[in-house]
Amino acid sequence: MSTAEIHRQITADEIAHTFEEEATPKVDLGIYAFEDWVALAIFWVMALAVFLQFFTRYVLNDSYAWTEEIATYCLIGVVFIGASMCVRLSRHIQVDLVYRYLPHLVARALSTVIDLIRIAFFGYAIKLVWVYIQIIGDEQMTTINFPKNYVYYAVLLGFVLMFVRSLQAALQHWRQGYSVLERPGAYDGSEI
Repeated sequence: MSTAEIHRQITADEIAHTFEEEATPKVDLGIYAFEDWVALAIFWVMALAVFLQFFTRYVLNDSYAWTEEIATYCLIGVVFIGASMCVRLSRHIQVDLVYRYLPHLVARALSTVIDLIRIAFFGYAIKLVWVYIQIIGDEQMTTINFPKNYVYYAVLLGFVLMFVRSLQAALQHWRQGYSVLERPGAYDGSEI
């Protein structure tokens, strides 16, 4: 028995047609929401600030101090506005093991209570951040003459978006009769 591989000769036309068969996939930007674009814009401002910090420190040997502060504040915005994406997509860390062993009605009731607690938490966080903004008022950033309250407005926007998205998620859970806690496979595509 021979172990030599047998290759079939193919023509140039067959090679050319293999490239035609693969259609370019359609790009669907409709799956992204407002907070996705805002977080992306803030992320790129942060990336540019970090790059400028790196460039001025290691290439010019004279770093700009303000780039580190801007990058830090941009990271705060990315985290809190990006967290609303996780609320919208039900991607926050959660423990769903308990729900596998609970009766359906108990699991449904517990899931609804968790939705209500989440809504209340984000509502309370909105109040706390608003009070904090009123307290710090016109405090300036350390390296540039710009008020810090704009950073906290980004945090406030993040909590407002999380509050709205948690209301939408709770309404969706109520309409469909289950949540990600009860049927995680329905949310990650593993459920058939």
